[in-house]
Amino acid sequence: MLLYVEHNRSLSMRQISILSLLFFTLFGQAQNFEDEWTGLFSYVSVKGITHGNDQIFVGAENAVFSYDLISQEITTISTVNGLSGELISSIYYSEGFGLLVIGYENGLIEIKIDGEEDILTVVDILDKPTIPPDRKRINDFFEYNENLYISAAFGISLYDMSRLEFGDTYFIGDFGGQLNITQTTVLEPYIYASSLGGGVRRAEVDNDNLIDFEQWTTISGGIVNVKGVQALGDDIFIARNDNVIARFQGSGFVSIANFNSDIVDFRSENDLLTITTQANIQAYTPGFNLTAIVNSLSNFSYILQSGISLNNTFYMGTTEQGLLAVPFNSNTATQILPDGPILNQSFAIDATPGQLWVSFGDISVTFDPFPLSFLGVSNLTEEGWTNIPASELFGASDLVNVTINPFNPAEVYLSSFQKGLLRIRDQTPDILFDETNSPLERVNLGGNDVGIRIYGSDFDRDNNLWFVQTKLDNGLIRLSPSGQFTKFNFEDVLNGEAELALTELKISREGYVFFGTDKNGLVGFNPNTGTYNRISEQIGNGNLPSPSVRTLEFDDQNRLWIGTLKGLRVLFNVAGFFDAGADTETRPIIIEENGVGQELLAQLTVTDIEVDGANNKWISTASSGVFYFSSNGQETLLRFTKDNSPLPSNNVQDIAIDELDGRVYFATVNGLVAFDGSSTAPRDDLENVYAFPNPVRPGFSGNVTIDGLTDNANVKITDIEGNLVFETTSQGGSVLWDTTAFGKYKVASGVYMVLITTDDFLETKVSKIMIVR
Repeated sequence: MLLYVEHNRSLSMRQISILSLLFFTLFGQAQNFEDEWTGLFSYVSVKGITHGNDQIFVGAENAVFSYDLISQEITTISTVNGLSGELISSIYYSEGFGLLVIGYENGLIEIKIDGEEDILTVVDILDKPTIPPDRKRINDFFEYNENLYISAAFGISLYDMSRLEFGDTYFIGDFGGQLNITQTTVLEPYIYASSLGGGVRRAEVDNDNLIDFEQWTTISGGIVNVKGVQALGDDIFIARNDNVIARFQGSGFVSIANFNSDIVDFRSENDLLTITTQANIQAYTPGFNLTAIVNSLSNFSYILQSGISLNNTFYMGTTEQGLLAVPFNSNTATQILPDGPILNQSFAIDATPGQLWVSFGDISVTFDPFPLSFLGVSNLTEEGWTNIPASELFGASDLVNVTINPFNPAEVYLSSFQKGLLRIRDQTPDILFDETNSPLERVNLGGNDVGIRIYGSDFDRDNNLWFVQTKLDNGLIRLSPSGQFTKFNFEDVLNGEAELALTELKISREGYVFFGTDKNGLVGFNPNTGTYNRISEQIGNGNLPSPSVRTLEFDDQNRLWIGTLKGLRVLFNVAGFFDAGADTETRPIIIEENGVGQELLAQLTVTDIEVDGANNKWISTASSGVFYFSSNGQETLLRFTKDNSPLPSNNVQDIAIDELDGRVYFATVNGLVAFDGSSTAPRDDLENVYAFPNPVRPGFSGNVTIDGLTDNANVKITDIEGNLVFETTSQGGSVLWDTTAFGKYKVASGVYMVLITTDDFLETKVSKIMIVR
């Protein structure tokens, strides 16, 4: 939980009369989650670069990394360390104050103080009701006389870096209105501000009344839209919106250079003016004399979006290659990039022990894949990330589903919602099944849209891959281990050609195939008899809360949990689903809140459901984060949102669980994170039982996990004298101990014995845990 504190300055009567122009500093310290979470963010898109104290600081899309120029060590800062996960728009490091300041598109500011673990969250601009949301973007930072001048889409705010609080705010648009300020700089005796819509304005920097817009003078003549303003030597330069560089010459600006590529960054520091365009980067000394330039690189292709010059080296921020360091007068770059996936916008994931696959397809809530997204895929193993670019995927676009072959984890199938079925073996794409090499059909989807839209897929016990293709009456398809395709016609229960999408597909323990639809609920198929059945909305017809089924998952009791566009249902009678007269109604989970029965997850869009080793349910939603429910759904064990966890968004697209270590992966629209869960799959024996952390060191406040258990194993923990302090029965392969004596008090330092017995009493195991208080 964040605790916010308001700090007020003493106000004169005049200041009170213009209170609407001032900010009060409202801030809190964001929690660090490193003990239980891992951030798996992409750092390839560099939005901003700053430096100080022999370090380069890089603002990526919604996370930050630093590069130590001496040790060459890379350190990341993400939501796991307390960042918000919002989109970064600007970054600045104050060497004098030891502050790393991060500005965001939504007006949020976060500050990392050297030597401090927590992140300072400053929400004054974000929460200011008189500033419209589209006017809150933080464009730039400029330090002068212990103040940080914040250029924002509404004007200029001053932040006192010694007191960590806001000062005045300058609304310098016409008649004191809001104006989109892109940059500020000082060349004494003036402060200059560039803007989009108001040209360049200046005032005397020592004027105590700069909150009065009449103290500011427009000096740019007919130049209205200006990307930036910088001082170099005794001159003021601007970067115009039409990519012209102009110099101020007393009465106005005179053009001195014209660029053919968009100017994306404009920085002056240490007597060097660095101009970064999408295509190149160049540095100028006072007098606007070119001293170094990079037009291309021998070892990287790139599109730039930020850049600085430091120690005769360009640091180039790219859209897809991370940070590139290029010495002056060289065309060879060194890439500086933390390990991570290709993108943050993960859409579908799947995990098996020791690996995770991620795809980045993108479709709308109405299953529209346009504009088509041709993106790569990412694979995480113990060795790190392997990223496969789109150029190696045979033209497959919109990869919306990932299924790892449980019989051969080196084989992965990815569903393209436009191009067919992609197979990857040993991290190498080897075939895209489409109309040229398989019975898959290109279907006219309306207008000029012709494609092969594959979505849900799952393996049965015979290693057959079942999947669905949209807009066909025989869109249920089986791919055998030998490569034979078989199509199944379901037109008796469903008009496949009228469906926008056939969605998730799962197979029951009986081998029954269930798949969702966008408009007509849930379809079941019994391959043994060729029998179909379908359920949808309304009592007596299936009782689904919505006919748009988004996700399916069987639990350990063979119950089918169904997530829809508007809520959750459970099908209890899976085994009898095809029997004449059988009860095939789905049922909501009813929980009691304040003595009143409430439907669990009513009206929420459920995006995924996963069952862990304890038969508990992880459920993700499109707007409310993630829920962790007990096996019957009656108890909420955990609830993760953007506000109380490292989730960078409450729109969680997919979940995957590594059954071996219990790690739970969450794919959100703003990035991928992992929770080090405790519920692992049960083992066959007690041979590999272990506890972690062990030893438990001073300051640790979490739970000790005892892993490697069989299902329903009895676990007792005693002190060295044999006094029982904890006892439980495992559900799955692990249990948690909070290091208390039955929840009453923390146990003292010492060695504690863990005594484990299988439920059939045939096997026992003794382990030890060291507690150091």
